[in-house]
Amino acid sequence: MKIIIDQLNREINLQDTPKRIVSLVPSQTELLFDLGLEESIVGVTRFCVHPYHLKKTKKIVGGTKKVNYTKVKELQPDIILCNKEENTKEMVEELEKIAPVHVSDIFTLEDAHELIGQYGELFSCRTQSRQMQQKLQFLQDDFQEFIKDIKPQKVAYFIWRNPWMVAGGNNIINHLLELNKFENIYKDKPRYPEVEIKKIRLEGDPDLVFLSSEPYPFKEEHAFEIGRFTHHAKTVFVDGEMFSWYGSRLLKAFDYFKALHKRIAVNK
Repeated sequence: MKIIIDQLNREINLQDTPKRIVSLVPSQTELLFDLGLEESIVGVTRFCVHPYHLKKTKKIVGGTKKVNYTKVKELQPDIILCNKEENTKEMVEELEKIAPVHVSDIFTLEDAHELIGQYGELFSCRTQSRQMQQKLQFLQDDFQEFIKDIKPQKVAYFIWRNPWMVAGGNNIINHLLELNKFENIYKDKPRYPEVEIKKIRLEGDPDLVFLSSEPYPFKEEHAFEIGRFTHHAKTVFVDGEMFSWYGSRLLKAFDYFKALHKRIAVNK
């Protein structure tokens, strides 16, 4: 018997190391692959795009908010992987009728480290998970040295249009913005609030407006639309995966952040 505690402090009882995994979170699917667990993955969502070939070799069971429970059940999973933010409570309750469910809950890099460690225990790949944690810590320490002399700038991080929505506080995006010395003008609002762009100067008058590549496909016309209401803000298109994917994608994020700071500095 193997007992695992997930990030909601829920106890998961398993007879043995899970060999058949259904992952309903794109960033966690990528993490499984990078831990060497590709052969154990049997089901994914249509949003699990890294690595791309998994969508062709694994069963697609739906999206992150809505899955086909019959398809999941047919895969006979030993465990199903979810996330508190990505998936719904109702989904988790229904999935638990099929197999044990592990739920992650990520706000910070510390939480990401913890999840990697939990997967190491859960899937008996402790060596791989420790190596990943060590590499991630090295990259974090290196980035802290890079960022120490960079001047803070105020930022608004947009994730959706119609209605306009931004990253507020209490989420991994805000945490990584802070790590980069980007002061989120909406950090005191709920996690992903709706905002009125005509009030953006009153809300904090940002130096930078970030338009994320996901989940909304922002274009130049949207940058112009927001720019009409800012005072001096520079609009920057950013890779949303680097700011919101909290698995092994973080191993690529710090080089991206360095390049982003250099791009912003050059375009001042």
